[in-house]
Amino acid sequence: MATTLVSVNGPSLLQRAEECLSQQLTARRKLTGRAFYESLGSPKIILAPMVDQSEFAWRMLTRSFIPPQSSRTLLAYTPMIHSRLFSETVKFRNNNFQPTRSGLPSTPDPAAMASDVYLDGNPSIDRPLFVQFCANDPDELLAAAKYVQPYCDAVDLNLGCPQGIARKGHYGAFLQEDWRLIYELINKLHKNLNVPVTAKIRILETREKTLEYAKVILSAGASVVTVHGRHRDQKGHKTGIADWSMLRYLRENLPPDTVLFANGNILQHEDIEKCLQETGVDGVMSAEGNLYDPAIFAKPPPIGSEGREYWRGQDGKGGYRMDAVFRRYMDIIYQYVLEKPLPQRGPLFLPSDSLAEVASPSNDKMDEEVEPQRPVKRQKCDNSESGPRAYIHGSAVENQHPTNDEKRNSKIPKTTSPNLLSMQAHLFHLLRPLVAQHTNVRDALARSRPGNIAAFENVLSLVELAVKEGLLDYESNPAKYKEPDLIEPTILAATKQRQSTGGDYDIGMAKLEESSSLAKVRACKRPWWVCQPYVRPLPEEALQNGSLTLSKKEKRRMEMEAVLHREEETLVDLGGREFKKEED
Repeated sequence: MATTLVSVNGPSLLQRAEECLSQQLTARRKLTGRAFYESLGSPKIILAPMVDQSEFAWRMLTRSFIPPQSSRTLLAYTPMIHSRLFSETVKFRNNNFQPTRSGLPSTPDPAAMASDVYLDGNPSIDRPLFVQFCANDPDELLAAAKYVQPYCDAVDLNLGCPQGIARKGHYGAFLQEDWRLIYELINKLHKNLNVPVTAKIRILETREKTLEYAKVILSAGASVVTVHGRHRDQKGHKTGIADWSMLRYLRENLPPDTVLFANGNILQHEDIEKCLQETGVDGVMSAEGNLYDPAIFAKPPPIGSEGREYWRGQDGKGGYRMDAVFRRYMDIIYQYVLEKPLPQRGPLFLPSDSLAEVASPSNDKMDEEVEPQRPVKRQKCDNSESGPRAYIHGSAVENQHPTNDEKRNSKIPKTTSPNLLSMQAHLFHLLRPLVAQHTNVRDALARSRPGNIAAFENVLSLVELAVKEGLLDYESNPAKYKEPDLIEPTILAATKQRQSTGGDYDIGMAKLEESSSLAKVRACKRPWWVCQPYVRPLPEEALQNGSLTLSKKEKRRMEMEAVLHREEETLVDLGGREFKKEED
């Protein structure tokens, strides 16, 4: 098979787990700051903490693209966990963090933990790992952190969440005005845990205030500070561009041994090195970019070594195929979460294959063309597992709503596994361009319920057919997939408007790239069957197309900023004229 997964099997697993866990409880606690960071292998690439989205299976999918010999170059975070609920509720605790099969013991025993090792923080496959909590009470945070410290490399405090739920719960970025509480939260962990404490923040109004804020966090005992280069109100359509210059300022003004991670603007692999160079940080974190392309941290294979998983076009641009990544994801679910044998799968389709190598009886039926005016009888497919009925109809397998009898006879039990609960959301991110082209895939995925593996297998079969169709279409008409056909319609419309006013096309495009997301779209865009980031429109573009509206207060602020900007330009212009007079 083309899929390569990290194996947990081996005669030394128990010994390795015992050794790692013993080190976690003894030697590791003596290391902080840069010494701690170097003990992890000085990872440069970091998978961000994402609410309900950076769970074990997704971390394993991301790690699967990193060569085994380089596995420690990738540091991953758990999803953000609510500290009070985690410390008080056994069910919540066991549903959100599963390092052992028997649940989290109140008194850790290294030998017992090693023999019972399961998913989160597994020392053989899921390290380095930081566990992130949100909190506003030092004692609750410490109680929660003590449960997880034997199974992770550090505990992180979320000070960056900008969502409404964080405002309501008074945590995340809505603590950033209360520096005393932040100090107490971090210092409590620093003094009482056997593992280091880290923190993730957002930038404040000015460079000087952000620097002072970071110094408070370091003085409290944080070993690593991750800085998201956006303000608290930069979210949704207001997300905009992260300020890397702020990261560079912090790098140059904080103590040299400070371990600093950057977050923001990482949409493709090339952005990682660019960020390292421009900011001088130690590591680069990706969140949304990873959701749309879990291979974002991996270097593309050399030309000629693409295999079946990676696609490269005639222009040299490429990426991992969606059906290949989907297969990897499903295989990880089978191997680690369900602990079932992997399904027997045929090779992924390549246009260079002969029909005999890739065709099967079921595929032949699915590929048959149907006369437009002739009704086709739906034939029920054989499902080995319970789930919605699948029918052959034309050129695709369609999930139909089951009858009431089928609902009663094939009810899928509710699951509490975070790895199964997150599957649908992950796949909508991963397949975003594809489901826009193939609504049958979108509809089948929308009907797939957590734990119904047969339904997700059906979606996979639909995706494989769609990718096959796309590959064949590209082979027959590659010009169809060249720019400007790949550019977003709203951005193209703005380009045409600029051109219609009499401006030169190339000059107009260059000016448009300066003031829009066009340059990034052009760099990231791939055919719809290839994993690729979603490039958010800039706030100005969102205002123009009506997806963002401003309040009266925001409109007044923008008007004031525009007036100040014009005044500054006038002063600069006058200064230049005075300088020219002096020269004369």
